Amino acid sequence: MSDIAEIRMQVMWNRLISVVEEQAQTLLRTAFSTSVRESGDLSSGVFNARGEMLAQAVTGTPGHVNTMAEAVLQFTNEIPREEMYEGDTYVTNDPWKGTGHLHDITMVSPSFLNGELVAFLACTAHVVDVGGRGFGADGKSVYEEGIQIPIMKFAERGKVNLDLVRILRANVREPNQVVGDFYSLAACNEVGHRRLVDMMREVGLASLDGLAEFIFTHTHDATLERIKALPKGTWSNELVTDGYDTPVKLVAAVSIGDDHLNVDFSGTDPMSRWGINVPAIYSKAYACYALKCVVAPEIPNNAASLALFTVSSPTNILNAVRPAPVSLRHVIGHMVPDLVLGALSKALPGQILAEGAAALWNIHISARPVGGGDGRRAEVLMFNSGGMGARPTLDGLSATAFPSGVHTMPIEATEHTGPIVIWRKELRPDSGGDGEFRGGLGQILEIAATEGHEFDFSAMFDRVKHPAKGRNGGKDGIPGVVRLDDGMLMRPKGWQHVPAGRRLVLELPGGGGYGDPALRSTAARAQDISKGYILEKSR
Repeated sequence: MSDIAEIRMQVMWNRLISVVEEQAQTLLRTAFSTSVRESGDLSSGVFNARGEMLAQAVTGTPGHVNTMAEAVLQFTNEIPREEMYEGDTYVTNDPWKGTGHLHDITMVSPSFLNGELVAFLACTAHVVDVGGRGFGADGKSVYEEGIQIPIMKFAERGKVNLDLVRILRANVREPNQVVGDFYSLAACNEVGHRRLVDMMREVGLASLDGLAEFIFTHTHDATLERIKALPKGTWSNELVTDGYDTPVKLVAAVSIGDDHLNVDFSGTDPMSRWGINVPAIYSKAYACYALKCVVAPEIPNNAASLALFTVSSPTNILNAVRPAPVSLRHVIGHMVPDLVLGALSKALPGQILAEGAAALWNIHISARPVGGGDGRRAEVLMFNSGGMGARPTLDGLSATAFPSGVHTMPIEATEHTGPIVIWRKELRPDSGGDGEFRGGLGQILEIAATEGHEFDFSAMFDRVKHPAKGRNGGKDGIPGVVRLDDGMLMRPKGWQHVPAGRRLVLELPGGGGYGDPALRSTAARAQDISKGYILEKSR
């Protein structure tokens, strides 16, 4: 390929990334749920006609992006090519064919140019409600967790399936928000389709085959080069999480070969009877993310780079099978990167950050008037983050969502959605593990219903009994606490009640420290004290 031809291909590759980024921005601008609009809990991407991911938007979470990379193949396997038409949009929330739980909606739309199928556009987003028990770990099977939508058509030839819309409205607590998000997802793909077709016509492409070969070849070769430079062998790690009512042990063995990496979850605890199980598609998504963060962080994420990372596992909590309850699959799934990185730290000593809070401290609030009287009812979802682990040369980031990467919802946006008040939201002093480099701080939130209201909440918290571990001599982060303002301790998982007049206090966990605390510089400690990150002069 000549230099000019290669430059032209690179420009078109960049154009594809612009297409999917505009696709994601459309979803952000039009979404109804705050989890999408404010926090960016979504993904979008463009795929070739065989359903292989060519490019993803920068906006989005690894759990959505990497599951979407496999989900599109599920759609192409179930919907025959002869039944695909211009103007179609397909949908599912099947946890084992989508993103791991019912609250995530995946939509896929075929893209036609001059009557020929040239691509697929796909997107995912977390909606505020899917009926059932609500967003929580209390279900005993997926059938209790909400409405299940098999792979089907949301729209055919541009005409929306209104029967599906009516079924949705009859099964969810916030029908306007949920249905609005469905239309936002469809619009997201439509914008992507228009921009893609415009680009292809502008540059004279009849198909994406040549561009796909260029993208996949360059990505594959670059990732393979990084893998070949790694030490070869197998390294294992164990990590214990709080679980629901008993601790859960996670085990991973990372094997580095000449041309691929594999993560095996053998030895991990069996499936739980509570809704914290993780379908394999989600465990794989975060295992691959952890590998890519270390091996090839700057190489674009697509089908070719992901193909070099494989995951194997017997049936267990990280490879849960239907009909296991999976509503809170993210709580355990977000621990997978720390689990995998712990194994990689043995292969690459001195290069891997310490453990962090990992799982988001999501809280779903169901607010209502006291005694069922007059007043506002609402379902409110908040995303909150603890501290990241310290890095080999830097302190950990405070109140930062790693590995999910979602944003924290602004207090004003959260209060607007329902009758609640956030009385306090601040960094939690002394929560980061001590070390040469300090772990990131958690945060403290204080939440109450407005006058005349009370609320139930679904706790989705971890690192309460098993804090983030430090690395290379660094101290562990401080565990989280869930309590009422009168000191009464609450459970870290499950639906619970907060009476009118009481406040719920969440003290989020901090990240682990890195390196011997005795090596921390005097200037760094002085700065910690001046900023209020620590409350005493020595730890």
